[in-house]
Amino acid sequence: MVDEKTTDGQKELSESDKRYWATNLRLIVGILCVWATVSYGFGLLLRPLLSGIIIGGVDLGFWFAQQGAIYTFLALVAFYAWRMNKLDDEFGLED
Repeated sequence: MVDEKTTDGQKELSESDKRYWATNLRLIVGILCVWATVSYGFGLLLRPLLSGIIIGGVDLGFWFAQQGAIYTFLALVAFYAWRMNKLDDEFGLED
């Protein structure tokens, strides 16, 4: 990518840069929505509804609050890294 300079010396973003950041922000918002749903939704707000489902000797709401949210967070970090590598390749920003 070639950055264009304006008269005051600041760099102007190209259309490719704008599409890259828009895609990146959309990915981040989606991942944050999944994280919030699992952490707050399943672990706190929906816990009474999930109390009848037993997993590993505890109800599912408690499991999400204690372990499921952590596993989901780790999966989201791995997914984000994988997707950003693909996005970098698509836009020609590989290492």
